[in-house]
Amino acid sequence: MKMIRKLGRSGIEVSALGLGCWAIGGKMYMDGKVDSWGNVDDMESIRAIQRALELGVNFLDTADAYGIGHSEEIIGEAIA
Repeated sequence: MKMIRKLGRSGIEVSALGLGCWAIGGKMYMDGKVDSWGNVDDMESIRAIQRALELGVNFLDTADAYGIGHSEEIIGEAIA
């Protein structure tokens, strides 16, 4: 059963379950200190995204701040 929701008033249909992609951004530094997730395997992240898409997830939460854009790059590779 595929669970779909409307995204606010936009009318866009998204999966009820989303995939948070902050960790996919990997290691990031602020003031010389690690300020995010540690090392992340990009291929494992790509496989996880592809599997989520296969299962009907179409809502990916990302931001340019996640790994200073690395999360978005990995999502792009996964859906290309």
